[in-house]
Amino acid sequence: MCAAVQPHGLALSTGDTASVGLGGLTTGGGIGFLVRKHGLTIDSLRSVEVVTADGRLIVASANQHEDLFWAIRGGGGNFGIVTGFEFDLQPVGIVLGGALVLPVTPEVLRGYAEYAPTAPDELTTIASIMPAPPLPIIPAEAHGKPAFIVLVCYAGDLEEGQRAVALLRALAEPIAELLVPIPYSALFDFTAAGSHRHAGTVKSGFPDGLSNGAIEAIVENVRTSFDPFAMIQIRALGGAMARVPNDATAFAHRDKSIFLALINTGVEMENRKWVDELWSSLQPFTSGVYVNFLGDEGEDRIREAYPAMTYARLAGVKLRYDPTNVFKFNQNIKPAGAPAERPSSRLARLANRFSILGEEKA
Repeated sequence: MCAAVQPHGLALSTGDTASVGLGGLTTGGGIGFLVRKHGLTIDSLRSVEVVTADGRLIVASANQHEDLFWAIRGGGGNFGIVTGFEFDLQPVGIVLGGALVLPVTPEVLRGYAEYAPTAPDELTTIASIMPAPPLPIIPAEAHGKPAFIVLVCYAGDLEEGQRAVALLRALAEPIAELLVPIPYSALFDFTAAGSHRHAGTVKSGFPDGLSNGAIEAIVENVRTSFDPFAMIQIRALGGAMARVPNDATAFAHRDKSIFLALINTGVEMENRKWVDELWSSLQPFTSGVYVNFLGDEGEDRIREAYPAMTYARLAGVKLRYDPTNVFKFNQNIKPAGAPAERPSSRLARLANRFSILGEEKA
């Protein structure tokens, strides 16, 4: 979509890779390169066309089916099949974009977490601790070693952007940097590798800033047991996203300043173990979870994606539009009044499914 509207000097605040499906991204919220300037993807959503569980085709917006419009903006695919989106586009042309590569130190992490969420709205950054890729701009001796790589998008005056980025650059002597005026759509070239499917492991949450305890856990892991397939992603929030009330949409984490995700693209047991062990150290510093970064982690984690009042309201909307839970193969919100599924019943359902598959093969 970005490539289609960029020639007109327009953009939509979407995700951080070009391959992300717009439907899932939008119904979960949408955190990307313009989140601090233009908010979440759902903040540009004008209306949706939805096929409901009883076969109706309806349009939801701020003026019709308002409850459904509220729920779809963060509640995922629980309420129907969205067959159409209507968005407001924003004027975005040339941005100051690229990458700043810094060492992984407590001072860098602390400085980033303190500055990036309070920077000018025009500056959105996505930082990742990951093995430095073998790019020409990165010294050969740093290749494959953990580095703090900050992807930068400054959607405003380019000179002001240089001043805003200078405060990041001052956190430590950069290992490398490539920050240049580029079309907004060109930013997605920096995340092209993330467009490929992987069967790895993800755990995530919203910390209240980065506490000393969280920083110590991250730095110690990087020093002693960092995995070559690993990424510790730290997204700075705030800005336009935070100026929308928490209860305005079903995405209700607008007061959070940081989003933290552990991502491991390896499929072996030790890769998953790395995620689980580091997450056990970091989870106590977090509250809530972004539903678009939630795996098959159980009903309790789904409830963590929504404050109690938000979840109750979503369950009420679910009861109205999908009372029999037709749309359940997702991060499922059950209709109000429905009993919680016991682990044993879920296992029985899975066992029955495999039994049916076996009969078909026979």
